[in-house]
Amino acid sequence: MISVEEAKKLINEHTPHLKPIVKALSQASNHVLAEDVYGAYDIPAFRQSSMDGYAISFESTKIELDLVGEMAAGTEKMLSLKPGEAIRIFTGAPLPEGADTVIMQEKVIKTGNKIQVNDEKLTSGANVRPVGAEIKAGELAIEKGNVLSPAALAFLAGIGIYEVTVFPMPKISIILTGNELQKPGRPLKFGQVYESNSYSLSAALKNEGITDIEILNAEDSLEKLTDVFEKALQASDVVLLTGGVSVGDYDFVLQASVACGVEQLFHKVKQKPGKPLFFGRQAQKIVFGLPGNPSSVLNCYYNYLVPAIKKLSGKAVHLKEIKAVLTHDYKKPGGLTHFLKGNYRDGKATPLAAQESYRLSSFAIANCLIELREAQESFNAGDVVTVILI
Repeated sequence: MISVEEAKKLINEHTPHLKPIVKALSQASNHVLAEDVYGAYDIPAFRQSSMDGYAISFESTKIELDLVGEMAAGTEKMLSLKPGEAIRIFTGAPLPEGADTVIMQEKVIKTGNKIQVNDEKLTSGANVRPVGAEIKAGELAIEKGNVLSPAALAFLAGIGIYEVTVFPMPKISIILTGNELQKPGRPLKFGQVYESNSYSLSAALKNEGITDIEILNAEDSLEKLTDVFEKALQASDVVLLTGGVSVGDYDFVLQASVACGVEQLFHKVKQKPGKPLFFGRQAQKIVFGLPGNPSSVLNCYYNYLVPAIKKLSGKAVHLKEIKAVLTHDYKKPGGLTHFLKGNYRDGKATPLAAQESYRLSSFAIANCLIELREAQESFNAGDVVTVILI
């Protein structure tokens, strides 16, 4: 049995980055760039008006100017401006030849087809976007390692990029073990419980941007579990098994992992809930054997799966950890790190009721896990503790 810190270290060391792929920009949201992206063109490719107004030569601001035409965004015909002339122009339109400044429409006095500049603060080049103001051809646009946010996608689209090389999101299989499991919506027979782990894990994974999720069921049989396990390893980057990871007569995950050629990296962590956690690897595939109790599953997910998933997809590996003041006394035995379902607000962390590993009622309203370190047994209100925001 290893410590929480040792478990996290081993997971990080043995979780690879997935092989980069090329994706259309429209499909790359929330992915991490695996290569630098460079501008292919000067953007804007022409001198461009940044507002509705009038294109003029700055030298002509002291005289009345003749309006000789207009240029709108998307125009394909270039106009020329002579001394003493102005051209009506709109946001995004190319600047006419002979013009170097745009005066906003509110800053002119217009009489028929003539205008007079009425802006003493106007400067040469005002309201004009130079060629390459956004990016120049060959210039670095976004470095590898950055997450493609909505703004990043818009920036790349705006400079003409249509596909990018990114780290893919992992494909994940969830194997549910246990003959006692019944689907919600069906009547419970004697000895059955409603299955909930697929709902929590699927929802949590989707919050991380993962949509390629397969839910599989395996009976409490070594042969049948091994068969399902082998198929999941072939199809997925990550296999999650819930239940069957202890050492009871009907717990077959450890034996099935051996049969499937999975290298065990650890089994059992000094923590509560989730002590029986298993982690292994087969080539580039990683495997988590999670306890069956719902709170244990979620505790292991937030502490161990989230960093692994982030690393697989090229993201920075870190939890949302902060320091907070404990609001209540708490005692626990030494030797295990406890993760309490809690509520964090205004710098304070409050443990909730119903901390048992089979109970989800408190997890349903929790916004954090309160980490109480392994060696310490007594915690007092006012102590500063680590909180993992969820």
